[in-house]
Amino acid sequence: MKRILLLIGSVAALGAADAAMIERGKAEEKRSCGGCHGVRIIRTQRLSRLNWERELDKMARWGTEIKDREAILEYLVATQGDDKPQPPPEKSGDGTK
Repeated sequence: MKRILLLIGSVAALGAADAAMIERGKAEEKRSCGGCHGVRIIRTQRLSRLNWERELDKMARWGTEIKDREAILEYLVATQGDDKPQPPPEKSGDGTK
């Protein structure tokens, strides 16, 4: 019984750590990406972990200062990974396009 409770506690702690990492990554996306372009361009992409790593490398070469690379990478893979569905197309302000 102790083992089961320990396992449940460990899983819960891991989930909390993942959620904290995702929140840190979201904040890093806003901080490091938002200065040059909006996050809309990011949110339409669906890339593998390797390709998100390459994108972060490219942005760093172009001068982006990424302070929390691990968090932003985890966030991008978790929310815009190649296994996630494409978001619905955005409509224009008047809703016609």
